[in-house]
Amino acid sequence: MNSKIPDDLIERAHQGRSTKEDALLLLEIPPFELFRFADELRDLAAGDTVTYVVNRNINFTSRCVGTCGFCAFRDNNGYLLNLEEIMGKVREAEQVKATEVCIQGGLLPDVGLDFYLGIVEAIKAEFPEMHIHAFSPMEVLHASRISGVKVSESLARLKRSGLDTMPGTAAEILSDRVREIICPAKLSTSEWIEVVRQAHAAGIPTTATMMYGHVETPEERIEHMLTIREIQKETGGITEFVPLPFMPYNNPVGEKMISEGRYATPGLDDLKIYAISRILLHGHVDNIQASWVKLGKKLAQFALHCGANDLGGTLMEESISRLAGASHGESISVEELEWMIHGAGRVPKERTTLYMGAHELASRNHGRVAGCRVFE
Repeated sequence: MNSKIPDDLIERAHQGRSTKEDALLLLEIPPFELFRFADELRDLAAGDTVTYVVNRNINFTSRCVGTCGFCAFRDNNGYLLNLEEIMGKVREAEQVKATEVCIQGGLLPDVGLDFYLGIVEAIKAEFPEMHIHAFSPMEVLHASRISGVKVSESLARLKRSGLDTMPGTAAEILSDRVREIICPAKLSTSEWIEVVRQAHAAGIPTTATMMYGHVETPEERIEHMLTIREIQKETGGITEFVPLPFMPYNNPVGEKMISEGRYATPGLDDLKIYAISRILLHGHVDNIQASWVKLGKKLAQFALHCGANDLGGTLMEESISRLAGASHGESISVEELEWMIHGAGRVPKERTTLYMGAHELASRNHGRVAGCRVFE
């Protein structure tokens, strides 16, 4: 059935033991053989169901002390939402029956943990059932340093205040060579891994992301995915893997690329990333998310035949990607998402952040997460 793929490689993939060498070999076979194999594994892991979450992104500030070369969002003269403005956005999300608010922002100078705790506590006080998916590993590390507390203590306090899950952003490529070029002041590979592991130990599941298509090599992409797999084997706390193509506009890293005649990744390369991630993570991370904001709606549909089984969220607003050159919109309706999924020949299903049915009891969100050993 997969005539170009060696039998031993297929067997290792089914057993969740694919190697770096396997992935490099798969990149060389005809693309549609690769996509077919990834789609078979997707069917084993998720069936024909494609999920999505009704959520709202809230980027509370564009100000940031960071110096990441890929960022088009940072503006030191930019905006900072106060707590009432944040709550206004949460109220709007609740009115459209969102089950999740995703909250992230730039790194503010001299703003420590209490600021983040205040946001979480205010939301839970008014909307105890709203799932709070908030604060990247970089934000948690930054707040901990400002407040002079250990990361583990920050995470414990955030959990007690009502933080439900964390986005596994700020990962970019988990290679210190790459990070030295694109974000030298950001947390290191080992620091990102440690914050995520400690979040899982504190009972806070996370997603995991990979921003690719800038200065990294194919080998570094694969090593990134294998690092995610090792974390998952240890903790079981990763809910989904989200490959994010780099947007090369309005930022220094992208400007240098464009000056060299390189632009955003070709669509075929994007689809290969989804396929390889499905194969490498099979048996460990069941959910591979295709970002319709980054890919565009039609390519996101095609990704559902290359290993992806989730289309992310309705968002309501998504300013970070837009400022970096994404032109596929900031919001999408449930009706259009379901239309996209039906159009790809799949069955749509609304989910919660933790991949439960959207109408299951919210109290279950605080219990054991399937496959998450830190909750057993």
